[in-house]
Amino acid sequence: MKTAAVLGAAAVLACCASPDGDAIAMIHSSPGIGFDDLRWSPSLGRVLVPGGRSGVLDLVTPDTGEVVGIEGFATTGDYSGGHDDGPTSVDEAEGFLYVTDRTTTTLAVVDPAKQAIVGNVPLATTPDYVRWVATTRELWVSEPSGAQIEIFSVGTSVAGAPPALRSVATIPVENGPESLVIDPVRGRAYTHHWQSSTVGIDVRTRALLGTWPNGCAASRGIELEPEHGWVLAACNEGTLTVLDPEQGGRVLSVLAAGAGFDVMGYARSTRHVYLAGGACACLTVVGLAPTGTLSVLGRFDAPSDTHCAVADDRGHAWVCAPSEGGVRRVSDPFPSWAGSP
Repeated sequence: MKTAAVLGAAAVLACCASPDGDAIAMIHSSPGIGFDDLRWSPSLGRVLVPGGRSGVLDLVTPDTGEVVGIEGFATTGDYSGGHDDGPTSVDEAEGFLYVTDRTTTTLAVVDPAKQAIVGNVPLATTPDYVRWVATTRELWVSEPSGAQIEIFSVGTSVAGAPPALRSVATIPVENGPESLVIDPVRGRAYTHHWQSSTVGIDVRTRALLGTWPNGCAASRGIELEPEHGWVLAACNEGTLTVLDPEQGGRVLSVLAAGAGFDVMGYARSTRHVYLAGGACACLTVVGLAPTGTLSVLGRFDAPSDTHCAVADDRGHAWVCAPSEGGVRRVSDPFPSWAGSP
């Protein structure tokens, strides 16, 4: 059932079939794909979908649903239901895509124009997220199995050749790191401890800025509201918290909105947060007011094994559907969040 609350009011909209959205299969979709980190690429105009198990980085055109697959990553014949195999995280920088492969424990360089892997470098241990830090021209890779973030310097690409990557440092993160997001304006990185708290790191000095309670029994997804530098923390038990690092990690808002949340999406133009939860089989759309207040705008039915979402800039939320071996494209009907409830 799909219901909606306008500015927190209990208004109910018409229901629709479950799960909602347009089903788009990825390359080598059967018998399922262990999705994790979904990304939107403004420069390519594509949704980036690392296909754990399938050995493919899928690029999806948002309006048509066309899928182009870049192959060459590790593959696994069986689907276990998790996302511990093959490519599971991606970020872009200066015309290249960088992809972690959990099976081979490598960081690959992908040229999207050539639709090919053009380089790779070994990682210290099993990776989770990869994020580009433009301030220092580095790639930061979270490695929970080593309780650390590994940092790679990125050379300059010459004549289209892939940039050289070199491991230059590690940052210890006890009881973590879970998830990773970069604030390029303020020069900060944020990650979670597995329980209860969020960590801030200065990307230039690599020094710890602070550890702040996030209210999570099980910390999972993380996002950034760039205007104020607020950090959004998604909890597996189904809550969303807004933290303000500029005020010592002050909690601006907490909202209970479902269950089973992990990777979330944030649409900057509309200030909408997308929370996909398998435990509630739902995609919850949350408005983030300029005051920092959260409010549920609406809810859609989602696959029962979903746990990740991302936003494009075309008014869509994208929800992973692991057992379907694809994603669901959901059109967001709610207005931009321009005021407070």
